[in-house]
Amino acid sequence: MAADSMEIDDGLYSRQRYVLGDTAMQKMAQSHVFLSGVGGLGVEIAKNIVLAGIKALTIYDTRICEMCDIGTNFFINEEDVEMQRTRADACLSHIAELNPYVLVTSSAVSLDETSNLSFLKQYQCVILTETKLSVRKMVNDFCHSQQPPIKSDSGEVTCFENQPHKLESGQFVTFREVHGMTSLNGTAREISVLSPYSFSIGDTSQMEAYQHGGIAVQVKVPKTFTFERLEKQLVNPKYLTPDFSKPEAPLNIHAAMLALDLFHEKYSRLPNIGCLQDAEEMQILTVSVMSSFHSKPQLDEKLVKWLSWTARGFLAPLGATIGGIVGQEVLKAVTGKFSPLQQWLFVDAMDIVYPLEQISREEFLPRGDRYDALRACIGDSLCQKIHGLNVFLVGCGAIGCEMLKNFALLGVGSGSEKGQITVTDPDLIEKSNLNRQFLFRPHHIQKPKSCTAAAATLNINPHLKIDPRLDKICPATENTYRDDFYTRQDVVVTALDNVEARRYIDSRAVSNLRPLLDSGTMGTKGHTEVIVPQLTESYNSYRDPPDEEIPFCTLKSFPAAIEHTIQWARDKFESSFSHKPSLYNKFWQTYPSPQDVSERIKSGESLEGCFHVVKLLSRKPRRWSQCVELARLKFEKYFNHKAQQLLHSFPLDTRLKDGSFFWQSPKRPPSPIVFDANDPLHLGFIQSAAKLFAEVHTISFTEKDLSRDAILEIMSSLRIVEFTPSNKIVETDENVKKPDHIPVSSEDERVALFQLEGVISAGHVTKYDLQMKLLSFEKDDDTNEHINFITAASNLRAKMYNIEPADRLKTKRIAGKIIPAIATATAAVSGLVALELIKVVGGHPFEAFKNCFFNLAIPIIVFTEAAEVRRTQIRNGISFTIWDRWTIYGNEDFTLLDFINAVKEQYGIEPTMVVQGVKMLYVPVMPGHAKRLKLTMHKLVKPGADKKYVDLTVSFAPEIDQDEDLPGPPVRYYFRPENN
Repeated sequence: MAADSMEIDDGLYSRQRYVLGDTAMQKMAQSHVFLSGVGGLGVEIAKNIVLAGIKALTIYDTRICEMCDIGTNFFINEEDVEMQRTRADACLSHIAELNPYVLVTSSAVSLDETSNLSFLKQYQCVILTETKLSVRKMVNDFCHSQQPPIKSDSGEVTCFENQPHKLESGQFVTFREVHGMTSLNGTAREISVLSPYSFSIGDTSQMEAYQHGGIAVQVKVPKTFTFERLEKQLVNPKYLTPDFSKPEAPLNIHAAMLALDLFHEKYSRLPNIGCLQDAEEMQILTVSVMSSFHSKPQLDEKLVKWLSWTARGFLAPLGATIGGIVGQEVLKAVTGKFSPLQQWLFVDAMDIVYPLEQISREEFLPRGDRYDALRACIGDSLCQKIHGLNVFLVGCGAIGCEMLKNFALLGVGSGSEKGQITVTDPDLIEKSNLNRQFLFRPHHIQKPKSCTAAAATLNINPHLKIDPRLDKICPATENTYRDDFYTRQDVVVTALDNVEARRYIDSRAVSNLRPLLDSGTMGTKGHTEVIVPQLTESYNSYRDPPDEEIPFCTLKSFPAAIEHTIQWARDKFESSFSHKPSLYNKFWQTYPSPQDVSERIKSGESLEGCFHVVKLLSRKPRRWSQCVELARLKFEKYFNHKAQQLLHSFPLDTRLKDGSFFWQSPKRPPSPIVFDANDPLHLGFIQSAAKLFAEVHTISFTEKDLSRDAILEIMSSLRIVEFTPSNKIVETDENVKKPDHIPVSSEDERVALFQLEGVISAGHVTKYDLQMKLLSFEKDDDTNEHINFITAASNLRAKMYNIEPADRLKTKRIAGKIIPAIATATAAVSGLVALELIKVVGGHPFEAFKNCFFNLAIPIIVFTEAAEVRRTQIRNGISFTIWDRWTIYGNEDFTLLDFINAVKEQYGIEPTMVVQGVKMLYVPVMPGHAKRLKLTMHKLVKPGADKKYVDLTVSFAPEIDQDEDLPGPPVRYYFRPENN
């Protein structure tokens, strides 16, 4: 299948499409890219853009594979070195295998100072790596002579009352649904921000008087970007500053890299490793380069020295980071989606070199193995420490696969005596994983992620020791992943997609004093966080505010956005096809036969759940035609009668106590929908709802039954009851929460009992009626009608409230709470994490560690220092941090009083409260707790998974000016003396 005929609904690109959108995806599927150089950086870029789904990639690299390439390029192996293959030939088939929709070829046209560059006209984007400066200038001039692409970004943000607009001055908005000042509707206005909740749109004095309502929608207009030629930018670069603690770094790196180019052209080689003479020459060249700059920075001698010493090396994690960033820039170039980088980005890993300055030159020299390029950057001793690491990787999805690739290139867990990677993930591989989890191929679908990824990683580096597991890391598996398991790990690395799991892993890492490296992505956004014992705060030290829930009254009666109608439709799915069937089944499990129920009712017994069972029995379809009829009745109830009832309760002219209209933004008055068999949306709802009712009630049907004519014939004889208003109270208070269950009055229960007994006595309840099938919402199975039902129901409700509808893809993302994902972002975060891993292994100081947040779409990249651990003062100079743990050793006769006295004696504080988890062991004011002081610890507390100790929380009396007791650090109580 050719890439330019890629189907929009192909599951391979589902997560990425949420990031880029269909238009950009189609542009990518028509783009041909040229890449010069498939070394460590080039192959990273190739991987990312091929996974993304460009039409074609042509690679060019005539260098012969060397041993050091094995440690920098995950597609080159020892056979390629032995056979003297070029790097392009060695990588070609592997790159092509990443995505069957992308045509990958190699170029035989040479690229040097004598080349005729006309062959580049066929490409939409040209990428150069490991290319001489003179060639870069020549190609840059050629590309500038061609027609540049127009950059644009499409999208909209709708602002409602009492929500911050998040707009900036100079942006444009358009208006709709404005009452009174109607000439605003449909017009675009440039705004000037006044506050987070208000903005000015200029003079409106000549317009009609404003009444109420209105929605402002941001309009993102196409924007053209211009770029200066390389020749000019070499002396006056525009750049993004990623680390504001080092504002001089970008210009210093720029100068040093240009000096390296000059050195290479002057001597036809790179500086020798650890050569002081070459380093001095590099200093001279750097000073010379700086003299031509418009802005002249102060020479950073250390940076120039280390660039000279390590120029022959390659740091794979840095390559992964830059490869992800460049990959995103390529996608911008060929799609016009998002804002391009203007114009330079300089990223350094200089924090790694601080402890290396005293190491001898011999540490960095090559030894003829796959780690020579890494050794040239960090020295052999640190390489050996990395090889001997025990690493626990939690999660083996997109980030996890990239992590394993980086581990393989670094040799993590490859030590002859020590070292192992343990990776766990309970999930199986799905088709949608393939375009960003690059270790997986189509024939791996439905195989375990961890086992498959481990085998693929061993293909990159067969010397690794990997233990793949299928466990979910949670309290239920603590007997497997006990404290002694964590204490054997040197580093814990998370590759997770949810906060709850992160918090749990963090708590286990902190309690066992293990370093933790966390990262995550959402679309083009990514973050990394490094957590080091005794130095930094932990993941649990901070909590994001909880996501705002949609008010119950908004969902039920007053939706204002498509997110509201989608959530309403999802709730209807759960209620009709999961919750109610569950209640029904529970009733018949409690009362296993109709005869038993009948006898209990006759004896005067009240049966819980009877009201719901009678309602379901009275509507229970027994054949396909009744499923269609039930679906048609639901349509009338949801989209016609509900609207009429709401307008009956609140007519359009209803006013509030202050005289303002009830129906004003964000409240929208509904319009009852009249069923139209010719409307595909109406018919689609009937079809999907009927199919789901048939599945729940185990009723068979054929494809012929689903035809439009067959369904219309069934509905033609159905009588639709006209709407009659009721006096139901409509909730309007946004603070009222959704009730856990709707109470049933005693009178309704009594009537239900009477009705149920009558139905049973009439013989209308058979053994086949005692079970309904529960449906669990599944977003990824396109044959199960779940998303079809929710899409149809949501869009019908949106139409009823005059809300812009959403297509199936957007509905699926919101209803399924799908996290958008793209390979470029996952590659970047994995590289950043691996850089921090090297620092952890090297025992680097606090100042060396960096957290990062980026958004490759804008683009913005920000490095910050890790959060320094806080110290909590108790009193009398006693303090602790989250990394502290006190220890008490006892014996079989050790009482609670002995424990309290031991804490007082060892740590100088008398406990006022002792707690195990949620169990209060000793609280003086609690009745009976004083008697517990004489009980042994064996009777009072339950040991942990290893049966040797238990962790307790102990609180202490506060200072005089404090009101509450203060919890101290965890106290680990051992049931036996220390030497036992």
